[in-house]
Amino acid sequence: MYKKLLGQTAIYGLSTVVIRLFPFVISPIITNAFGPQALAPFIDFYSVAGIIIVLLSHGMETTFFRFAEKEQNTQKLISTATLSVIGASALFMLFSFIFRQDLAEAFKTPDQINLLVLMLFVLGLDGLSTMPFVMLRKAGRSKRYATIKIINGIINFVLVLFFIVILPKLGSSGIGGLGYNKNFGIGYVFVANLVASAVTFILLLPELRSVRLNAFDGALWKKMMAYSWPITIAGLAGVTNETMDRQFLKYLLPEGINTEQMAIYGAVCKIVTFLTLFRQAYLLGIEPFFFSHAKNENSGRSYAKLMDMFVIVNCIILLALCANLGWLGPLYLANPAYNIGVPIVPIVLIAAVFLGIYLNMSVWYKLSDKTIYGAYISVLGAAVTIFANIYFIPQYGYWASAWATFLSYLAMMTVSYFLGQYFYPVPYHLKKILLYLLTSIGFSVLSYYLLDGSIIIGNALLFVFLALVLYFERDTLQRLRKN
Repeated sequence: MYKKLLGQTAIYGLSTVVIRLFPFVISPIITNAFGPQALAPFIDFYSVAGIIIVLLSHGMETTFFRFAEKEQNTQKLISTATLSVIGASALFMLFSFIFRQDLAEAFKTPDQINLLVLMLFVLGLDGLSTMPFVMLRKAGRSKRYATIKIINGIINFVLVLFFIVILPKLGSSGIGGLGYNKNFGIGYVFVANLVASAVTFILLLPELRSVRLNAFDGALWKKMMAYSWPITIAGLAGVTNETMDRQFLKYLLPEGINTEQMAIYGAVCKIVTFLTLFRQAYLLGIEPFFFSHAKNENSGRSYAKLMDMFVIVNCIILLALCANLGWLGPLYLANPAYNIGVPIVPIVLIAAVFLGIYLNMSVWYKLSDKTIYGAYISVLGAAVTIFANIYFIPQYGYWASAWATFLSYLAMMTVSYFLGQYFYPVPYHLKKILLYLLTSIGFSVLSYYLLDGSIIIGNALLFVFLALVLYFERDTLQRLRKN
């Protein structure tokens, strides 16, 4: 079971790593080419991208997997879920274009209307691609899934590299009359994203052949929406926790300072991608597994063991990053203008660990059909985020945003654990998990803040933590070697 899960996670992980790695690698080039003020529109617009994607998919990914376990008519299920998402995405692109000027005014960026439209169409195309990717996951076609994701990443990477690095060196004549326009600047990144999303959707068109307009079932759709709307609320609240603090910075700080702080905060938070890559890969592989093994007698024990593995990997990544943040942060950002924001990274990293644990625990409300509790918990987290940002940003800037994220995910993780143990008990090894968490967090704080980012002591503490893990997990490692 574990080998199959790890195999699926490895394939999904490869595609996730590649699709995230290309922009992640190109990010230092972008920050080097554009200062905080020039980068601000990109951070600004894409900070609301998650909200839009959640609305376009409206929880149909998780809902599809849940209903696939009990719905006999696969054709009807696929068509109903897919047409729901396609309809939402198509209407979104239509209305975005019609009301583009009003949207630009709402964003307080009327001079950036073209960039806003590009971003909105990127999101519309990503929405159209949502269910074809879900179909591939359900069918177990992880290699095709990974291939298309990788192609998307390659196209985006190559185009950004061409527009930002190569084209400016060719002068005003460029290639075939295409010359670099300095005034367009960061807009080239939007164009690269649009082309990559369009090609991805074209590659996924064969998956849509199984969709039939006459197979759409209104009654089934209502049942699916009853299951999915709490997931949508939870998703919206989750995105509020993840990215909407950029908007708070923009609206709550004085003009001039706001866009600079927003850009610096958005840029340094990219470092957290080191940790979130594993989480995203793991969750892509684990969600179908949770549903398919829910009826197994020892499912709870399996979920608990998987939580152990998940926490261990996250803690190792957290400590490794904090131990080396003193040199890794400035090297990655590649522009001294952003270095002032590096000290908030450990706080955001720890918050990301809390979020990963919460998402892993979310199995309890998905399997017990109590998705409304997922919405409640996410709304709680969003309330903490909103309150902390509104109250503290005017005084503390992006430090308030970092601590708001920390407190929000800590609250969500804690509340979810106790509710889960009441409604759908899973025998998590709580003492061991707390030992790993508190030790890695303590070592991270000690190495970066108290010892002034000492690389030698930080990595020594990392090896101490690894020795601790090897000691407590020796039986598990022996069983894995035997198999």
